[in-house]
Amino acid sequence: MKGLILSGGTGTRLRPLTFTQAKQLLPIANQPILFLSINTMRDAGIHEIGIILGNTAAEVRAAVGNGEKFGVAITYIEQSEPLGLAHAVKTAAPFLGDQSFLMMLGDNVIHGGITHAVEQFIRQSSDALVLAGPVANPEQFGVIKVSDERVVQLVEKPQTFVSHLALCGVYLFQPIIHEAIRAITPSLRGELEITDAIQWLVDNGYSVTHCLTTSWWKDTGRPSDLLDANRLLLQDITHAIEGSIDAQSEIIGPVRIAQGAVIKNSTLRGPIAIGKNAHIEDSYIGPYTSIGDEVQIRKTEVEYSVILEHSVIDQAPRLDQCILGRSVRIGRTSRKPRTMRMVLGDSSIYEW
Repeated sequence: MKGLILSGGTGTRLRPLTFTQAKQLLPIANQPILFLSINTMRDAGIHEIGIILGNTAAEVRAAVGNGEKFGVAITYIEQSEPLGLAHAVKTAAPFLGDQSFLMMLGDNVIHGGITHAVEQFIRQSSDALVLAGPVANPEQFGVIKVSDERVVQLVEKPQTFVSHLALCGVYLFQPIIHEAIRAITPSLRGELEITDAIQWLVDNGYSVTHCLTTSWWKDTGRPSDLLDANRLLLQDITHAIEGSIDAQSEIIGPVRIAQGAVIKNSTLRGPIAIGKNAHIEDSYIGPYTSIGDEVQIRKTEVEYSVILEHSVIDQAPRLDQCILGRSVRIGRTSRKPRTMRMVLGDSSIYEW
């Protein structure tokens, strides 16, 4: 079985972060989201993985490489335009060949893994299997209707109640899916929808089954979801200190402090992840915070936030529920008048 990860989206809901960085490479718990997807596939026994690329192809290639560091083999597949999930499968057809495959959205996080879904797919000999999970707001998701354990209908963002079972962005297919994709036409938004292809399988008598998630899952397409996924992943960290902490600092709860990080006269209340060569002084770092490599924080309180590498925060009163991009600088000038000076990209949010 092969794997296919979709990593071609533009991430408009995560702007301005995604103006300069692939959304799938944004970190949660100091790990790029795409890396989590690769590890999830590998742990399910899939070692030959294709990655669909869009306009951030060069950045993804540089970050992932040939897959050796993950213990897999990576093949890159460029999609000329983002014309739907089924179009991505169509583009990847030469790589997939006549093998069964697992497709996963590169910005979704599936806690607890997908091994059980792969095993069920093989055991049942289904033509397709979708991973689904219960949600409180099904009108915001693609959902499935099930009868006798088989999927009988797929509805995208239903206006009336169909089911609480939402699609989680993980699909397993036999090669028959290629015939289904050839048979469908673009949707009203001009895309080849994978849900239409799966519905074609259902309507033509093929076996489409579902598997339930064993834990939580997150689409990290919005800032609030990315912060929540960061919170959930940090709940799993084990206490590990490779950096240095002085005697005036206090550690409460689980923290993961990478090599070269320096903590001086500060309080850390976990769960927290701190990257390599970060420097934190005279500060409070609260729960559910991830701090990237080479970040400097001084005389500041930070909580429930994600701070990317090389950022500098100096004497900011308190940062809460923040996502800071790479090389951001937040500080207070010693000169008067003490005005705020900033450069903010499109869709930035500033509250004080």
